[in-house]
Amino acid sequence: MNPVDYLRISLIDRCNFRCQYCMPEGSELDYLLREQLLTDEELLTLLQEVFIPVGFTKFRLTGGEPLLRPGVVDLVSAIASLPQTQDLSLTTNGFLLPKMAQDLYDAGLRRINISLDSLVAETFDQIIGNRGRSRWQEVWAGIQAAHRVGFDPLKLNVVVIPDVNEQEVVDLAALTIDRQWHIRFIEFMPIGNADMFNTRGWVPSEELRQRIRDVYGLTESKVRGNGPADVFQIPGAKGTLGFISQMSECFCDRCNRMRLSADGWLRPCLLNETNQIDLKTALRAGIAPEQLREQVRQLLAIKPEINFKQRDSGATGAYTRTMSQIGG
Repeated sequence: MNPVDYLRISLIDRCNFRCQYCMPEGSELDYLLREQLLTDEELLTLLQEVFIPVGFTKFRLTGGEPLLRPGVVDLVSAIASLPQTQDLSLTTNGFLLPKMAQDLYDAGLRRINISLDSLVAETFDQIIGNRGRSRWQEVWAGIQAAHRVGFDPLKLNVVVIPDVNEQEVVDLAALTIDRQWHIRFIEFMPIGNADMFNTRGWVPSEELRQRIRDVYGLTESKVRGNGPADVFQIPGAKGTLGFISQMSECFCDRCNRMRLSADGWLRPCLLNETNQIDLKTALRAGIAPEQLREQVRQLLAIKPEINFKQRDSGATGAYTRTMSQIGG
């Protein structure tokens, strides 16, 4: 069994973008009220008294858009300061980074992933559901700010959508040649916007690799990350290219993560609703940490059977969410 030591923590379910692959166009989400969110104190209690004692040492902060969370810089500092934290990272759409990158770095954050699904402003705005003034420039400024203050590695996430941005794969890959940036191409998955997925489908990672190989060449990289990406490199490039291929090359057997929602539900698999645990309600009801630890241990024990291949096996105490509400 692969060691599960990586927890993705959603800090908030709200987002200032409406990306097509996260939520259906025109949908109205019932966002959590502030009192429904885990407080900073509750989250830190769960980390220190439940997750760290059962072996979690790597944490990624997600959303929605995590930088919308009030006091996020202080929370980053608190988690980074825990002696057991071996790795802390954050995934963001980058829109608020120009003003926050330095504060986050000073708080102890060193690794960041920024979504950049297109280099073309019009395509970018189409994907994020923006109908007003283009937001591409602000996101690009956020990427530059993160690079300037010293985030390393700096990763750019690209969800590849057929006939929308797939033609940009080679241009996006070229960003790694002269910069120590790491591009992660992610296969479009059937969660968040099932109608769009059923209409467009997905592009296999090997097809994307071949497109890049035909132009620049491609070799396997010795660099490995905490996640499921298969990592490659353009010969001589400073950065790397990762391919997250859940649809074409299922990697459930090497999954090392669980997900904690902003309102305290622990989810063992992104694409399977089965066996989630409501830790927030238990914590507020006064359930002792040792009992919560035991629940998490039991979930860890059965996690290998809860995966993408078994996603239709049914759900227990669960409810369906979009990608933006899960935290990716």
